[in-house]
Amino acid sequence: MSDAASETIYLKDYTEPHHWVRDVHLTFRLAPKATRVLSRITFVPNAENGGDLILNGEELTLITATVDGAIVPMEVSDTHLRIKSADLPQKPFTFEAEVEIAPEDNTALEGLYMSNGMYCTQCEAEGFRKITYYPDRPDVMATFTVRAEGDYPVLLSNGNPVASGDGWAEWHDPWPKPAYLFALVAGDLVNHAGSFTTKSGKDVELNIYVRKGDEDKCAFGMQALKDAMAWDEKTYGREYDLDIFNIVAVDDFNMGAMENKGLNVFNSSCVLASQATSTDANFERIEGIIAHEYFHNWTGNRITCRDWFQLCLKEGLTVYRDQMFSGDMRSHPVKRIEEVLTLRARQFREDNGPLAHPVRPASFVEINNFYTATVYEKGAEIIGMLRRLVGDEAYRKGCDLYFERHDGQAVTIEDWLKAFEDATGRDLSHFAQWYSQAGTPRLTMSEEWTDGTLTLTFAQSTPPTPGQDEKNPQVIPIAVGLIGPNGDEVLPTTVLEMTEAEQSFTFEGLGARPVASVLRDFSAPVILQRDMDAATRAFLLAHDTDPFQKWEMGRMLSKDTLINMITSSGTPAADYLDALKTVLSDESLDPAFRALVLGLPSQDDLAQTLFDAGQTPDPQKIYEAREALRRALARHMSDILPTLFRQHETPQFKPDADGSGKRALRLSVLSLLTLLDDGEAARTLFAAADNMTEQEGSLQALLAAGLGTDELQAFEKQWKEDRLVMDKWFMMQVAFAAPDTAAATAEALTRHPAFTMKNPNRFRAVFGALTSNHAGFHHDSGAAYDLLAKNLISLDKLNPQTTARMSAAFETWRRYDSVRQAKIRAQLDRMLATDGLSRDTTEMVTRILGG
Repeated sequence: MSDAASETIYLKDYTEPHHWVRDVHLTFRLAPKATRVLSRITFVPNAENGGDLILNGEELTLITATVDGAIVPMEVSDTHLRIKSADLPQKPFTFEAEVEIAPEDNTALEGLYMSNGMYCTQCEAEGFRKITYYPDRPDVMATFTVRAEGDYPVLLSNGNPVASGDGWAEWHDPWPKPAYLFALVAGDLVNHAGSFTTKSGKDVELNIYVRKGDEDKCAFGMQALKDAMAWDEKTYGREYDLDIFNIVAVDDFNMGAMENKGLNVFNSSCVLASQATSTDANFERIEGIIAHEYFHNWTGNRITCRDWFQLCLKEGLTVYRDQMFSGDMRSHPVKRIEEVLTLRARQFREDNGPLAHPVRPASFVEINNFYTATVYEKGAEIIGMLRRLVGDEAYRKGCDLYFERHDGQAVTIEDWLKAFEDATGRDLSHFAQWYSQAGTPRLTMSEEWTDGTLTLTFAQSTPPTPGQDEKNPQVIPIAVGLIGPNGDEVLPTTVLEMTEAEQSFTFEGLGARPVASVLRDFSAPVILQRDMDAATRAFLLAHDTDPFQKWEMGRMLSKDTLINMITSSGTPAADYLDALKTVLSDESLDPAFRALVLGLPSQDDLAQTLFDAGQTPDPQKIYEAREALRRALARHMSDILPTLFRQHETPQFKPDADGSGKRALRLSVLSLLTLLDDGEAARTLFAAADNMTEQEGSLQALLAAGLGTDELQAFEKQWKEDRLVMDKWFMMQVAFAAPDTAAATAEALTRHPAFTMKNPNRFRAVFGALTSNHAGFHHDSGAAYDLLAKNLISLDKLNPQTTARMSAAFETWRRYDSVRQAKIRAQLDRMLATDGLSRDTTEMVTRILGG
């Protein structure tokens, strides 16, 4: 069984370190199996909290260690090096150490490791302790000087280059930072160069470093970086502060990217892009992630977290900033709908299950398990609510005060909110509860119409979550508009501020009873429960001026139709099919928006909806109803689908909002058309496509219709040498497999020569696709449960971080029937019984089980 340590860390127990760090000098003598790391660190005793010197260190071989040049008594364990206070000078002193590490053997991809012959680092959250002995906590900030020695053409670290020679290079970062922002890269790389001139006239050198052969996939990323730098200057007044900004693409990386000061390390999939190999979704994701990591320079680097409980302070704020950037670069309405889809699919699911936790958790065992949708996506929603409540001008004023007051500091949520209180004069103590209370509030609404006055009454409640049985009312900004009977807007968007468990708002002087458009732009992360018939939803779909609400009404009509088909074997109503056809045909609407309206609720969303209604979801019935509705839509729109498909061709590929929107609609139409023409249009497009969006989209349309065997083979033959495109090939086969073949398809792919567990992208391509194939993953055979658990047990020995995150696929196990529950429970118990199971995975599985 598991022997992983399970010490729980609590927010309430935070204390300052016994010693602060003034500056750090590191020398790396690089060797795959025996890298030597020499450190020289200046410590200053903390007058407020003196005590022993405690340094984190894991998987290190200690060669020597001294204090002010002298050997002193020290205790060395598998996790720490401790020197007692009595053996330390009671004044600033220098600690020096030499350790040995083996980057080539580091499959966990934390600390210093190797990827295809390149040295790279990942230190967030606690990877630096695998490089050398250090107080590896975010409130310890210091300047770093780094010397890298090795026979490699490129040697990079944080900050500015200060010297170099044959086989060595030195870097200095003048801005104090915590160890989690340290980075080092060495290898045979080539760079795509650029430059940016800041608003104050400073010239900044820009580089994207890639392995040879990827040089032609950097131009889009470089432009995204320049756009982000200009946007942050204009929107937040934040200017870049070093002479150089480097990005490095790494194939083996646990996350999307990392914001290390001046040296961002990226998963290759999040920076490399070309027309031939990347879809529109890839381009959009790359643009957003590059912006996100750059924006961290101020919201995360210059101002960082006091402790890891404050993770949402940097991540929620920076996600919100990258969302606003992407909206400015593309389409705010489309971007907002995509954000809500992600929030509901990932964060609402988290809030409704055993992994629910506050945006700022009160405790954790392994911090890596709290890089969650709640911290990121819900954290961003909190920033958006704050902005709605105080207004745009006050929001900027509060941000400016925050940057001015806390530059160079490690701070807390309270510091962030205090800046806004001082800037606006507003009491945010009630609003702060969003950070400490877990769960998604349910908001019910009722209406009363009397003599020209409309009264809207709202009641809020939040279900119990693990460790929080009692819930208090939240501050909820509810954006409302009123639509008259003739379809005209009689009240533009107005934000109502709800603070109580139940609250009423009145609108007077109305000539006729309007239809209320509620929760416009999804103004708060809540579940709105409102009695509304199909006719009212169709009315708002046709007339609402808020794009989000227009989309939401179409989605609700689709969901109601599907639930009826699942539970009562009903058929789609003609007025519903007509409404969607009308929207699809409306050329005045953004094509990307029309594509989103045409998209059906996911199988997982439908399962949660049924569960919330007190029913046990049947994955096979959900799958069959959704497929039946797709075919009904195809038949009902058969007269317009060919025309729409031809009309939205984009002769010249550009990964911008206009082109990607047209392609999104065209491919949504193609997925329906393929159900009618036996794949003729999809096969033609696949053969002629000059871009990955249409090549992959046409292949997906074929696979979703049970076709495309020849095209799948052709795709592999064409792209077998491109590892990122091959990730798509692996993913599509499992994602679109029939429920009874999904597990077997995934298992067969694990025997493919190109499959490897050591690459997180490849593992996620197969098993992420398996868990997202709802009916396939939950097939009553239980084969997918068994296959996932077996492979997670194997992966845990190599990469605990990825294993723990993938384990979350089991979090919804209590939704389903007793037979499925028993099968999932058996696999979770099997994982916990595994000898040597990591702390990361042990904590995750234990939480899923509710223990």
